[in-house]
Amino acid sequence: MNCPCCSGKAYEECCKPYHTGEKHAPTAEALMRSRFSAFAVPNGKYLMETTFPSKRKYHNIDDLQEWGEINEWTKLEIIDKPSLSKVEFKAFYTDEEGQKQVHHELSKFKMIQNRWFYVSGEFLE
Repeated sequence: MNCPCCSGKAYEECCKPYHTGEKHAPTAEALMRSRFSAFAVPNGKYLMETTFPSKRKYHNIDDLQEWGEINEWTKLEIIDKPSLSKVEFKAFYTDEEGQKQVHHELSKFKMIQNRWFYVSGEFLE
Protein backbone atom coordinates (compact mmCIF):
# COMPACT_ATOMS: atom_id res chain seq x y z
CA MET A 1 0.00 0.00 0.00
CA ASN A 2 1.14 3.57 -0.62
CA CYS A 3 2.18 5.39 2.52
CA PRO A 4 -0.63 7.59 3.86
CA CYS A 5 1.89 10.45 4.37
CA CYS A 6 1.87 11.09 0.61
CA SER A 7 5.63 10.55 0.22
CA GLY A 8 5.04 8.41 -2.87
CA LYS A 9 6.79 5.48 -1.19
CA ALA A 10 5.30 2.20 0.01
CA TYR A 11 4.13 2.23 3.64
CA GLU A 12 6.57 -0.63 4.44
CA GLU A 13 9.51 1.52 3.23
CA CYS A 14 8.30 4.81 4.67
CA CYS A 15 6.40 5.20 7.95
CA LYS A 16 5.91 1.56 9.01
CA PRO A 17 9.47 1.15 10.40
CA TYR A 18 8.79 4.15 12.67
CA HIS A 19 5.42 2.76 13.74
CA THR A 20 6.92 -0.61 14.65
CA GLY A 21 9.86 0.94 16.54
CA GLU A 22 12.40 -0.49 14.10
CA LYS A 23 13.64 3.06 13.42
CA HIS A 24 13.10 6.57 14.76
CA ALA A 25 12.15 9.44 12.47
CA PRO A 26 15.38 11.28 11.53
CA THR A 27 13.80 14.74 11.14
CA ALA A 28 10.87 16.73 12.51
CA GLU A 29 9.21 16.49 9.08
CA ALA A 30 9.63 12.69 9.00
CA LEU A 31 8.08 12.49 12.48
CA MET A 32 5.19 14.72 11.43
CA ARG A 33 4.59 12.56 8.34
CA SER A 34 4.71 9.38 10.43
CA ARG A 35 2.22 10.87 12.90
CA PHE A 36 -0.19 11.68 10.04
CA SER A 37 0.19 8.07 8.88
CA ALA A 38 -0.46 6.92 12.45
CA PHE A 39 -3.83 8.68 12.35
CA ALA A 40 -4.58 7.06 8.98
CA VAL A 41 -3.57 3.50 9.93
CA PRO A 42 -4.56 4.15 12.93
CA ASN A 43 -1.94 3.73 15.66
CA GLY A 44 -2.79 5.65 18.83
CA LYS A 45 0.06 4.01 20.73
CA TYR A 46 2.63 5.50 18.32
CA LEU A 47 0.98 8.92 18.54
CA MET A 48 1.28 8.83 22.34
CA GLU A 49 4.88 7.53 22.26
CA THR A 50 5.98 10.33 19.91
CA THR A 51 4.37 13.08 21.99
CA PHE A 52 6.86 15.01 24.13
CA PRO A 53 6.91 13.25 27.54
CA SER A 54 5.79 16.27 29.60
CA LYS A 55 2.84 16.84 27.22
CA ARG A 56 1.45 13.28 27.32
CA LYS A 57 -0.75 14.10 30.32
CA TYR A 58 -2.85 16.28 27.97
CA HIS A 59 -3.55 13.34 25.64
CA ASN A 60 -5.25 9.96 25.87
CA ILE A 61 -4.19 6.95 23.80
CA ASP A 62 -7.80 5.79 23.34
CA ASP A 63 -8.88 9.24 22.10
CA LEU A 64 -5.94 9.37 19.67
CA GLN A 65 -6.84 5.91 18.37
CA GLU A 66 -10.51 6.84 18.01
CA TRP A 67 -9.71 10.13 16.20
CA GLY A 68 -7.81 8.05 13.66
CA GLU A 69 -10.57 5.47 13.34
CA ILE A 70 -13.58 7.77 12.94
CA ASN A 71 -12.00 9.92 10.22
CA GLU A 72 -10.77 9.00 6.75
CA TRP A 73 -7.32 10.60 6.37
CA THR A 74 -6.94 11.38 2.68
CA LYS A 75 -3.95 13.67 2.07
CA LEU A 76 -1.01 15.40 3.72
CA GLU A 77 0.47 18.59 2.32
CA ILE A 78 3.68 20.11 3.69
CA ILE A 79 3.33 23.89 3.45
CA ASP A 80 6.57 25.15 5.04
CA LYS A 81 9.48 24.16 7.25
CA PRO A 82 10.43 27.48 8.89
CA SER A 83 13.10 25.77 11.03
CA LEU A 84 14.50 22.33 11.84
CA SER A 85 11.95 21.97 14.65
CA LYS A 86 8.82 23.42 13.02
CA VAL A 87 6.60 22.09 10.22
CA GLU A 88 3.53 23.75 8.76
CA PHE A 89 1.13 21.31 7.14
CA LYS A 90 -2.42 20.69 6.01
CA ALA A 91 -4.02 17.33 6.82
CA PHE A 92 -7.08 16.54 4.72
CA TYR A 93 -9.70 14.15 6.01
CA THR A 94 -13.35 13.24 5.83
CA ASP A 95 -15.06 13.29 9.23
CA GLU A 96 -17.54 10.75 10.60
CA GLU A 97 -20.46 12.71 9.07
CA GLY A 98 -18.90 12.58 5.60
CA GLN A 99 -17.79 16.24 5.64
CA LYS A 100 -14.43 17.10 4.08
CA GLN A 101 -12.14 18.84 6.57
CA VAL A 102 -8.69 20.47 6.53
CA HIS A 103 -6.51 20.63 9.64
CA HIS A 104 -3.92 23.41 9.08
CA GLU A 105 -1.23 23.51 11.77
CA LEU A 106 2.23 24.80 12.57
CA SER A 107 3.71 22.01 14.70
CA LYS A 108 6.67 22.31 17.05
CA PHE A 109 9.00 19.38 17.68
CA LYS A 110 11.92 18.82 20.03
CA MET A 111 14.76 16.32 19.97
CA ILE A 112 15.72 14.38 23.10
CA GLN A 113 18.60 11.89 22.92
CA ASN A 114 18.57 11.77 19.09
CA ARG A 115 14.81 11.23 18.94
CA TRP A 116 12.19 13.72 17.75
CA PHE A 117 8.95 14.33 19.67
CA TYR A 118 5.82 16.37 18.93
CA VAL A 119 5.54 19.23 21.45
CA SER A 120 2.61 21.37 20.35
CA GLY A 121 0.68 22.76 17.43
CA GLU A 122 -0.77 26.13 16.52
CA PHE A 123 -3.96 25.93 14.45
CA LEU A 124 -3.89 28.17 11.39
CA GLU A 125 -6.75 29.46 9.24
